[in-house]
Order: sequence, then structure tokens, then C-alpha cells
Amino acid sequence: MKFLDEAKVYARSGDGGNGSVSFRREKFIEFGGPDGGDGGRGGDVIVECVDGLNTLIDYRYQQHFKAKNGTGGSGRNRAGANGKDIVLKVPAGTQVIDEDGESVLADLTAVGEKITLLKGGNGGFGNAHFKSSTNRAPRRANPGLPGLEKTIFLRLKLIADAGLIGLPNAGKSTFLAAVSAAKPKIADYPFTTLHPQLGVVRVDAREFVLADIPGLIEGAHEGAGLGDRFLGHVERCGALLHLVDVTGDDAGKAWKTVRKELKSYGEGLENKPEIVALSKADAVTPKILAEQKAKLKKACKTEPLVLSAHSRKGVESALRTLVKVIEKHRKDERRTESLSWRP
Repeated sequence: MKFLDEAKVYARSGDGGNGSVSFRREKFIEFGGPDGGDGGRGGDVIVECVDGLNTLIDYRYQQHFKAKNGTGGSGRNRAGANGKDIVLKVPAGTQVIDEDGESVLADLTAVGEKITLLKGGNGGFGNAHFKSSTNRAPRRANPGLPGLEKTIFLRLKLIADAGLIGLPNAGKSTFLAAVSAAKPKIADYPFTTLHPQLGVVRVDAREFVLADIPGLIEGAHEGAGLGDRFLGHVERCGALLHLVDVTGDDAGKAWKTVRKELKSYGEGLENKPEIVALSKADAVTPKILAEQKAKLKKACKTEPLVLSAHSRKGVESALRTLVKVIEKHRKDERRTESLSWRP
């Protein structure tokens, strides 16, 4: 299934049904009176977070959604049927953004969450509603109210426990394929990964979701390369595994390039817990490995891990370190939720 993380959608709720003007006409009943029923309410537009989806690809083929109109009332005090709601089903992590492209109307992060985006129009009153002691035979009824319409943007931000970041061709896809059942595209040229990939990693009887984010280059926040459009998926990650290619010119400079892009993007990405690792360790001599490790340590001010996804050297150690950071993040989130809870 093709990955799509942004979609533009036009939605319209249903119109309310018209009220009815009708009078009771039965044999031997001289003064039957008004019996026009009310119109039905128009259907709502609802956005619901459901299980089993991980992309917005459905909205590539259909962008217009309209709820059903309410049915008009009729005689014998029969009210019209309400219009059927229409439900836009989205994956967990989807944001509903207003037409201005900035205002977030809803952020659906858990399966089962839903919002009523547009309410349907109310049905009109039939003439039976206007009967009074002074107006025994009203000949008026209200029309149904029109529905509402809105153009919105759906923006998906993947929910993962950890994210893989780094320059293009740093070995992120190879690492994801080695530690999970995911099968990302792997090749010996930059920008192999064009869409984020998710994989479930299991280590020491514990599981977490790992996201492979397409590579960043210098100037990505200004639109260079693939730009920074995929960094939104990192916002929800509890930790970052930053892979630096040991076969590059300068590991320290490569680390600084990615960190600069994270800071330029904002949204607190530069403050997320980060584990730094040299990848492709089996592709260079021990001397070059030591030199690159020293440069990276000087740049990031911490001891980097050394791993090779191909030979699995250092992979288990990196995963265990990542699990510790993820579990700490989960505990902090639970603590924050418990402190914010109010009866």
C-alpha cells in the first residue's frame, strides 16, 4: 500500500428536511386541525480514528464527502427521517487542520477517538408546531436549515516509540530490516527511502515500534532534498536513534548537519533523547573506525555506539539501550497523565 501522510478533503453536512403543511381530513371529523410533521435533521460529518489503517491513501481517490439530507415531514404528524451521518476513517496520529493550514481542529491519537466536524442542519417545523389557541389552522411551516461545509487538511504523524534519523544512505533501512519484519527498500544510493517505514522490534521479551524516517541533508528545513516534511513523524517518537555513516568524510560534521535541521524544524525535536551510533562498522579498517569515533565523540559530547546491521555487530546492545530510553519516556508520560488527572 502506498504511503500518504497528507490529504485535502472537502466535507459537507446534510440539509435539514422541510416541515410539512397538512390538515387532518377524516370522515365525520369536522375540525381536524393541522397535522404537518417536522423535517428530519441532516447527517453529521464525523472524523473517527480506527484500527487497521496506517496511511491516508483512501483520500487520494476520493476528496469530496457529503452527509445525507434529512427527509421532509408529512401529514398525520409524521416527522421526516434524519439524514445518515458520514464517517471519515483515519489512522491513529491524524491531525485535522483547518483550511488555513495552521489551526489544528483535532488531534486523534488513539483508536476510538472521534469528533463531529460538521453538524447537520436542523429540520423545519411542520404547521402542527404552530397551532395555538388563537391560530387554530396555521398555514406555515419552516424550511430545513442548510448544512455546513468546510475544506480541511488531514495530516498523519506516525506514532512510534523510536525514530531512526540520519543523513541519506546512513544505513537506516538496513538497520530496520535487520531488527524487524519490515522490508524497506535498500540500495547503495542516497534517498532510497522516500516514505517513512514502521517496524515492530522485539528484544528481551519487550516490543516497541521503530520508524525509519527518510534522510535529511543540509538545508532540508528550506526544502533541499526531500525537505523536512517527514520530520513531523518524529514529533511523536519517544527517542531517536541517530545513525552516522562511518564511511563518510567526517562523522562529527555529519552529526552536526542533522542536529542543525532538527533545531531549525523546531517542535522540540532537538530536545528528544538521542542515542548516537556509528553504522557500517564492518566496512572500514579499525584505524578509520577509531578516527571517526573520536570525531563523533567530540561533536556530540557522548560516547557513540558502534554497530553494523549487516553483521549484527552491536545491534543488540543498541536495541537494549533504546529500550531503556523508551521505557523511561513511557513512565514519564504515565506520571504526567496521573498528575494532570482530575476527578
